[in-house]
Amino acid sequence: MRIAVAGGTGVVGVKTVEAVRAAGHEPVVLSRAAGVDLLAAARDKREAERLARTLEGCAAVVDVTSVMATSAKKSTAFFETVTRALLTAERAAGVPHHVALSIIGAETAPAAYYAGKAAQERAVMASGGGWTLLRAAQFHEFAAQLSARGGGIHVVPAMRSQPIAAAEVGARLAELAIAAPSGLSRDLAGPRVEDMPTLVRRYLAAIGRPARVLAVPLPGRWGRALRDGTLLPGPGAQLGTITFDAWLATVSRPPSEG
Repeated sequence: MRIAVAGGTGVVGVKTVEAVRAAGHEPVVLSRAAGVDLLAAARDKREAERLARTLEGCAAVVDVTSVMATSAKKSTAFFETVTRALLTAERAAGVPHHVALSIIGAETAPAAYYAGKAAQERAVMASGGGWTLLRAAQFHEFAAQLSARGGGIHVVPAMRSQPIAAAEVGARLAELAIAAPSGLSRDLAGPRVEDMPTLVRRYLAAIGRPARVLAVPLPGRWGRALRDGTLLPGPGAQLGTITFDAWLATVSRPPSEG
């Protein structure tokens, strides 16, 4: 079975590709690094036709694309454009199954980056084809991404999360892609509720870069959603088993200088 992974070189994309291959199937990576530009396919007919040809013979497309944007406008524009390009190419190529990765809270708190994920969800649900949608919590790797910003002081939003290892998300996406379309899947989250600024502090200490981390409560409805549990999984969620501590133990500490 050929399964295309859009965003297959990203944090969860790499894990999804690995899981597809481990299950005995053939992954097809869709990314700029692999010569596929989904934004170009949305605006250029020849690129759209090229994308459709790439998808020929695929049983499913898994969309794990992402964008570095905190603006609701930019996030929405990106996810609407990419989703449209993929769905159009899938119809042309006869791909019967579209699997999309969303994020817990996109529907209930559609602001900032989450606004784009909410728009993506609406587009997939309205597509009329076979689709599966998985809402997952933030990845353990999110703490590393947040710690990359700033120097000696890291400003991190006050946030409650139930993070999960990207490897477990990738494995679940591969499982869903191999199966028949199932609509809205159960939420997927990690085993414990965590405080995000604390996770950033622990990550920085683990890699030998202890720094000051400031927890900042963001204003408005979005800020409240980050703190009040809106972004936590519901009671019927599927929970992973890899804790943040277990993931942190796998993080490589950089060699000391000098």
